[in-house]
Amino acid sequence: MTNKTNRGLFFEDYVIGQVIEHPVPRTITSGERAFYHAAYPSRHALYSSDLFAKDCGLPKSPLTELAAFHIVFGKTVPDISLNAVANLGYAEGLFLKPVFVGDTLRSVSEIIGLKQNSSGKTGVVWVRTSGFNQDQEKVIEYVRWVMVRKRNLGAKEVKTHVPDLKNHLNVEDLIVPDGLTFENYNFDLAGERYQLSDYDIGEKINHVDAVTIEEAEHMMATRIWQNTAKVHFDKTQRDDLTRLVYGGHVISMARALSFNGLANAQLIAGINSGSHVNPCISGDTISAWSEVLDSAATSSPNVGAIRLRLVAVKQEHDELELYNADGTYKTNVLLDFDYWALIPI
Repeated sequence: MTNKTNRGLFFEDYVIGQVIEHPVPRTITSGERAFYHAAYPSRHALYSSDLFAKDCGLPKSPLTELAAFHIVFGKTVPDISLNAVANLGYAEGLFLKPVFVGDTLRSVSEIIGLKQNSSGKTGVVWVRTSGFNQDQEKVIEYVRWVMVRKRNLGAKEVKTHVPDLKNHLNVEDLIVPDGLTFENYNFDLAGERYQLSDYDIGEKINHVDAVTIEEAEHMMATRIWQNTAKVHFDKTQRDDLTRLVYGGHVISMARALSFNGLANAQLIAGINSGSHVNPCISGDTISAWSEVLDSAATSSPNVGAIRLRLVAVKQEHDELELYNADGTYKTNVLLDFDYWALIPI
C-alpha cells in the first residue's frame, strides 16, 4: 500500500535557509469578509464601509489585516505547524499593501531558526513568511516561532541557530497605504472622538466587553482560515483532551473588543511582538485591555501611528496588570500583543 497523504513535517525535517512555497492560492471573496465580521465583533469603520474608506483616500474598504494574516498563516500550517505543540510568538510583522475582495493570496516561508528543546521530544522552528497577491506584490511579512514535535526521538540534534530579531518596529518601518488620508475623517461615523493627541504614553484602557468562546465557533473560524493544525480539532492531540483555540482567533477577538476605546486606531500597520501566554479553550470568556506604548507622526499628513500593547485575559479581571510580583505572567493572561496602528492626528 502506498501512502499519498501528507503527515506534515517534523522538527528534524527543517534546515536553515529552506524555502517553502505553500499550496494552495486563495482568491478572497465577500464571504471571507462577511464571516470575519460575524465571527468577531469587528466594527472599525474603514473595514466596514466602502464610502468611509473612499473618504479616507482608499478605493474601497479593505479586508481586515488580521483576516488577510489568517489566510496567509493558514497556508503555512501543513508545512510548518501541522505537528505543532503550540505557536509561541510573532515579530517583525509588516502589512505592506491593503488586501481587497478579489485579490488572490499565496504564502512563501523561509526557515530562519532552529533550536531543539532539552526534552529531546520537540524543537522550536523560526520561520519568516511572506504573503503575495496576484500581481506578485508582497502584502504581508512576519516572523513566527512554533514548537514542533520530533518524528524520531533519536534523530541527531540540529545545530542551534536563534535569529536576531528586532525588539520592535520603528515608525519609519511602517508602510502607509497609497492615498490614505484622514483629512476628512468623520469621527461621528467612526464611533469615537479620540485622535492620537488624546492618548498618553503609559495610559491603560479597559475595553470592558467580553466574549465567551464556543467550541463550534472557534473550530469553524479555524476551518475558514484553512488552518489544519491537529491540536485545534482533534482532542486526542492534547493530554487534557481539549481542543486548543487557534491563537489568531484570540488575537482577532481581542482586537475587535478594543474598538471600545480605540475605535479610531483603524489600520494595523505592524506587529512588534506577540506571545500566546496561556492556552485558550472552549468556555473561556475573553476580555481585553490596551496600554499605549508610543505614538508618532508618519510621513503622510494627518496620519499618525500609535503603538499599543493589546492584552487578552480569560474569565474576569479586576486590574490591568500582566505580571505577578516575581515577573511571571498572571495565569489569566492569554495574549500579549504589541502592534502599531494608524490613527488620525
